[in-house]
Amino acid sequence: ASSFARMFVQVCLYFYCKCLWRCLKFVVRKLTGQCELQRICYNTKPGAARTMKIEASLKGSKSKRLQTSVNVHPDAIEKTIDDIMELKRINPDVNPQLGVSLQACLLQIVGYRNLIAEVEKLRREPYDSENPQHEEMLLKLWKCLKPNSPLKARISKQWCEIGFQGDDPKTDFRGMGLLGLYNLVYFAEWDTEIAQQVLTDSLHPKYSQLSKAEWEKKKFDKAIGYSFAIVGINITDLAYNLLVSGALKTHFYNVAPEAPTLTHFQQTFCYLMHEFHKFWIDEDPLDIMEFNRVREKFYKRILRQLQNPEMALCPHFAASESLINM
Repeated sequence: ASSFARMFVQVCLYFYCKCLWRCLKFVVRKLTGQCELQRICYNTKPGAARTMKIEASLKGSKSKRLQTSVNVHPDAIEKTIDDIMELKRINPDVNPQLGVSLQACLLQIVGYRNLIAEVEKLRREPYDSENPQHEEMLLKLWKCLKPNSPLKARISKQWCEIGFQGDDPKTDFRGMGLLGLYNLVYFAEWDTEIAQQVLTDSLHPKYSQLSKAEWEKKKFDKAIGYSFAIVGINITDLAYNLLVSGALKTHFYNVAPEAPTLTHFQQTFCYLMHEFHKFWIDEDPLDIMEFNRVREKFYKRILRQLQNPEMALCPHFAASESLINM
């Protein structure tokens, strides 16, 4: 009975607040002469703060046309803006900037949804050793990371040198599919110097940031390394979860003036790899069995950062530039 009473009270409060909110919006529109979308665009600076408010306003509208506007095809955005202006009885000639602002927001909103679909498609596609393109990407990863050490055979223990678990990397891509390979290749190809340094540090972390003499002076006796490729696939999973949960909206809406793309996602992966490496060294775990604890702590730190609407994890479009200047 008590649980039913609590549920009844919650339902009543929900409808009361919803009706009260509708009334307040009506009163504010009458007083200001502006609808909620106008007030957001005119009073909130461009970026995540504005786009997320616009997204919430459209999704929370009582109009089905407004609710579905966040799901339109990118080619239909201009027509959708015209429909919104007509529905809200806003004269585009008197409010020319409003249409521009709404279009930018919708491009980001729709683009984020499409990015999730693109990333999900890559994640679901398994690595196929019979596919020449997949094999070419895998060999490119080796060449970028180990340019001075030719791969002696496709099936080789050498793969362990860049952090795979066995002599055939294809088995390690099961969790993240091609997405894990795409991210690792992007990092190795476009941030080659940093990727190679992170790989070296992951193998010899004890001397990664301090000289041997400095480490001996500090009497550090652990500094556990990790498997570069396996951690890269794991960080891909972390980035994927940030994306599908919506946490990365803050970052993407701040760095992508229009629709965020796969390149933006891959640049974010580069940043997360670099940051996780520093975090791992700082945490100085007792052994590799602490990986999940360190990863969870790192994940929570990134989530806290993304709660700030001003946050941009890597503010530049070129991930290499942002990492080098850190």
